[in-house]
Amino acid sequence: MNVTEVYKGIANIYNEGNVSGNGSMGLFNIPPSINKATNVFSIVILFITMISLGCTMEISKIKVHLLKPKGVAIALLAQFGLMPLTAFSLAKMLQMEPLKAVTVLICGCCPGGNLSNIFSLALKGDMNLSIVMTTCSCIAALGLMPLLLFIFSQGFPGLENAVPYTGIIFALAFALVPCGIGIAINHYKPKYSSIIIKAGLGILMVSCLVGFTLFGIVVKDVLWMVLTPDFLVVAALMPLIGFTLGYVMSVVCRLSPKCSRTVSMETGCQNIQLCFTILKVAFPPEIIGPMFFFPMLYYTFQCGEALLLALCFRCYQVFKPPSEDGVDIKGAIEEKQNPVK
Repeated sequence: MNVTEVYKGIANIYNEGNVSGNGSMGLFNIPPSINKATNVFSIVILFITMISLGCTMEISKIKVHLLKPKGVAIALLAQFGLMPLTAFSLAKMLQMEPLKAVTVLICGCCPGGNLSNIFSLALKGDMNLSIVMTTCSCIAALGLMPLLLFIFSQGFPGLENAVPYTGIIFALAFALVPCGIGIAINHYKPKYSSIIIKAGLGILMVSCLVGFTLFGIVVKDVLWMVLTPDFLVVAALMPLIGFTLGYVMSVVCRLSPKCSRTVSMETGCQNIQLCFTILKVAFPPEIIGPMFFFPMLYYTFQCGEALLLALCFRCYQVFKPPSEDGVDIKGAIEEKQNPVK
């Protein structure tokens, strides 16, 4: 059985429970022009985002954390251990259809995104560690993401041969190229880095708003296929579980509070741009249908929960008892001397 036949089989399984208003069971079809424009849009946005991410990285700081890799190792274990397992467990517990399951698995196996750097800053985390973790997770994903998808897809009938590994590896490799360009710009032309970072973040925010609007128009008639109870539960619980377990693992491994908050954000914040690009480009549009909208749903809950955590932390900083100030100063000195201890 080839991959095309597997896709059709999965689509038939999924559409058995999704009958349209006129009683027919048809796959979701996107006009070729819109589909091509969406593919180009997602690739361009991913390219710009990864360049801006690369501009935040400094080779000297990467070397420091690689020489003391405790924090990075814990973060990678949380990113590629906790999140894929969480995605798999939720998909199994909610008894998701194969198409939904593979969508959730791809999201759970994605590396960390640059949004985690923003929320690490909001939580007064270790920014150097955050940036190095994002870099290492993107590089590690080139091998770990296909491997994890292969392992976890065995638990869902029909998915064993349906995951487009070639397309996923191509998307991951493509994401690393602009990241490398950004690192080179920051190393050789650092005066342009701040401009590129600001422009990249601005384009990312605008593209998300435009994307939400365009995709809402395109999938308005079948949006109910994404806004289902099981998808909503996964989108709400997965980032929250990632934030929580990432912090708990860091505390158990005796990382500093500053580093623990950073690992928490890196674990719960997935690279949504990469996830969307993989779903949109690697899968045939008539098969994946509106499932590519799930990363946007996840992004909404991810941002909302991270903002809530940042707000709670800031409130704690404002209203904490004055007697704790001495302890905080001592902790800050210790963190500065040994940032990953």
